[in-house]
Amino acid sequence: MECFKKLGLIEPLIKSIEEQRFTEPSEIQREAIPLVLEGRDVIAGSATGSGKTLVFGAGIIQNCSKGRGIQALVLTPTRELAEQVAESLRGFSRYKPLKTVAVYGGVAIGPQFRDLKTADVVVGTPGRILDHISRRSINLTRVKILVFDEADRMLDMGFIRDVEKISKECPHNRQTLLFSATISGDVGRLSQRYMRDPVEVSVESYIDSSKLEQVYYDVPDNLKFSLLVHLLKEESAAMVMVFCNSQRNTDFVASNLKNCGIDALAIHGGYSQDKRTRVMKQFNAQKRVYVLVCTDVAARGLDIKGVSHVYNYDIPRESKTYIHRIGRTARAGEEGKAINILSERDYDNFTKVMRDRSLKVEREETPQVERVKIQVMDKPDRSNRGRGGSGRFGGSRNSGSSGGSRSFRGSEGSRSSGGSRSSGGNRSSGSSGGSGGSRSSGGSGRFGNKHRRNSGSSRDSGKSQGRGRYN
Repeated sequence: MECFKKLGLIEPLIKSIEEQRFTEPSEIQREAIPLVLEGRDVIAGSATGSGKTLVFGAGIIQNCSKGRGIQALVLTPTRELAEQVAESLRGFSRYKPLKTVAVYGGVAIGPQFRDLKTADVVVGTPGRILDHISRRSINLTRVKILVFDEADRMLDMGFIRDVEKISKECPHNRQTLLFSATISGDVGRLSQRYMRDPVEVSVESYIDSSKLEQVYYDVPDNLKFSLLVHLLKEESAAMVMVFCNSQRNTDFVASNLKNCGIDALAIHGGYSQDKRTRVMKQFNAQKRVYVLVCTDVAARGLDIKGVSHVYNYDIPRESKTYIHRIGRTARAGEEGKAINILSERDYDNFTKVMRDRSLKVEREETPQVERVKIQVMDKPDRSNRGRGGSGRFGGSRNSGSSGGSRSFRGSEGSRSSGGSRSSGGNRSSGSSGGSGGSRSSGGSGRFGNKHRRNSGSSRDSGKSQGRGRYN
């Protein structure tokens, strides 16, 4: 505890930290806490799980007093992060009690009216905070500390105008703290407009690259899901996160994993707040479910401990999102593994991700994979149109013609006798074996050899070894 005392933390906070079994401050805590306690505006580059909540929590707890109105406001991009931050602040303030209230949409607003009347600290999402401002049910005139948590994600989600309106409701002589995994141009502009002579603190990644193994497999479209099932059953894992690019595909993957005997839960922005909360409680309990299938928005900001493996079932569109995803594992000295499952529809995204030269992703030979049956979802996915595909599972749609139209998002279907690809398997038979072997088109890939045809049918052996563009 001496290391924390040297940072200038008060005894009640030290006692709470000790009870939570913190032993040494993280890099962001060592660098930023003294600046926060000095009252400086701070821009801190830090990822989820780096210990940043204690950084701004220290300033809030040491400078706010109970019963004097709302003195601190923390803005977060998602409901889950708001609840998580609020819970952490309650824990840190155990021996200097402050009433911390979480405010977000998707739940009844009535109880929030009551809680805000006696709140000392408010943690909330921009939309619901603005709602309360318009209803005059929140008073921000006494705010001493304004925190932008996960600022880059808030701006990515289109909250810039909301954040600006909220900032203007707070006193000008406040302290402003901004935390962001990446310091982009928009984040920089936000700091210029609403911060006073900020100090920028940049720390090394919380991920230990020496303990994080990154690999990719390149397979035909019709082996993508089967390979995921194979790896989940064969890899020795603790807790697993599987990332998808759309709500539709998240539900598809989670549902079919359950059908294959793998305990999995899905979480995405299409669920109600109550359901998202139940999912996270069940996953964190670690009693039965060990695979969480999620979208980036739903998972952003959630500090889930003990994740050993991260799977990218869909490859993200940019390296920034990829880095956020793989940052879920290899934390605090633990080993981790990031596994990317590529099919033809992922090539463009993977090429964009790999433009970040700091990433070292090694190719793995595809093992012999037993094809599994899948259940095709019926409703079309419209959430991803115009952004990386518009087909049933996020790729281009199968027009039903025999001219070889491509459907990149399917999982276990194979090329039909007419030449068009099925995106979701053979619906009439329920089998994913299809009518023959799969084929990936010719061409050379940046990370491997040329496209190769996989002409062997899986009907005889029931197994197939996939080869795609990057193999």
